[in-house]
Amino acid sequence: MRFGFIGAGPMATNIAKKLAKNGHEIKIADARGIERLAGKELAGKPVPVQEVITDIDVLIVSIPLNALPSIRGMIEQVGEDVIIVDTSNYYPVRDGEMEEIENGMLESEWVSKQLGRPIIKAFNNLLAYTLEYKGTPEGTNGRIAISIAGDNEQHKQIIMNVVNEVGFDPVDGGSLSDSWRQQPGTPGYCTELTKAELTAALQKAIKEKARFQRNLVLEKLSAFTEGFTHQDLVNLNRELQV
Repeated sequence: MRFGFIGAGPMATNIAKKLAKNGHEIKIADARGIERLAGKELAGKPVPVQEVITDIDVLIVSIPLNALPSIRGMIEQVGEDVIIVDTSNYYPVRDGEMEEIENGMLESEWVSKQLGRPIIKAFNNLLAYTLEYKGTPEGTNGRIAISIAGDNEQHKQIIMNVVNEVGFDPVDGGSLSDSWRQQPGTPGYCTELTKAELTAALQKAIKEKARFQRNLVLEKLSAFTEGFTHQDLVNLNRELQV
């Protein structure tokens, strides 16, 4: 398959590396200009953003949520048959407060509105470290799972296959309106669960509780005055969901 990436942070580069290793064609762009990719170790071909959106099957958008409105003009030029995947999460302390989200609009629906296209939500319920180092072959006992949400069932199934290919069990997270179940502050977010555990966690999620839990995690992390490890973050997300 042919993949384009807008964004070259840890999440995008880790996914690209795994897909390139499996023989897929990869192009990577930075919406701010190709010069931003200079010196970076990339598994795919660095290209201008105008080129990354052409001749592809899947476009993976992996940039900060507050930057998404700036790429709408580019997304409007993407072929209608191209699957658009969003990996972002909303953190007001980082992204600034988004009025519509603060007033109740689902994060993924806000993203779809900004881009002007339907999206598939994937890869956002795990950490970049998990993606890079904890993928395992299909059938491995204790294999970590990723939730995928979206309204186009065919597109969602293709991305579920991609998730499996890069080392994780895919879980159908439902429609885009269900995507809040895999976002910050929920039991399935950054807790490294198996397929059965994640399926249960998605059902266990309480929408009204998620914002409080998200902020509580950030508050607890600030108490780690000497820094924290990847496992500290996973453990904290797990503990606060008990």
